[in-house]
Amino acid sequence: MHVALVSVGDEILAGDTVNTNAAWLGQRLAARGVDVERVTVIPDRIEEIASVVSEYRSEYDAVIVTGGLGPTHDDLTMEGVAAALDRGIERNEEALSWLTEEGGYAREDLTAGTADLPAGARPLHNEAGVAPGAAIEGVYVLPGVPAEMKAMFETVETEFEGEPRYTSVVYTTEPESALVPRLEAVRDRFDVSVGSYPGDGVRLKLTGADEAVVESAADWLRERVELDE
Repeated sequence: MHVALVSVGDEILAGDTVNTNAAWLGQRLAARGVDVERVTVIPDRIEEIASVVSEYRSEYDAVIVTGGLGPTHDDLTMEGVAAALDRGIERNEEALSWLTEEGGYAREDLTAGTADLPAGARPLHNEAGVAPGAAIEGVYVLPGVPAEMKAMFETVETEFEGEPRYTSVVYTTEPESALVPRLEAVRDRFDVSVGSYPGDGVRLKLTGADEAVVESAADWLRERVELDE
């Protein structure tokens, strides 16, 4: 399964907010064997949201959009997604009923537009906040508030499935540039991908579909690098 992540928010682009949602979703999806192939940040503009969602839904199995939910003037994600799918926006009675019956809100206390979703969307209930999300035609719309996003994603997580993957990590004190020939060699010998992440030393992450092959590749590499133990 191949997925694109779209984060909506001027505050992310301005550097006022760190995009932790994309990192968290990437980790959770990777653990399910799902390939995240795009992470895109776009401004709070309907035409930008519509353009990116329309493009990505034709290229990937699913698109997860976070941020910009709610009834305020700059919460435009639902309108953008609706435009991408050539649908209108309408009040979703299921979402509204959940807010009043499960969420404990009185209808008159909810801001107008709170339960407005793209026509025909399946509402995703917000158990950690107010604004509902939506799922429609392979597009999943989640809140931008991390606690709300995480709680909502966990209700649809099983809808994202890929081939199981296994990883093994090797830590070395050698500089990354000196490792290139051995990293090429381990990829040639074993059916694994290798990620190289410098910091205090270098972390080498080997990933593959066969656990035994991954461990053999890691053992082969450990015998040929200076280990950071």
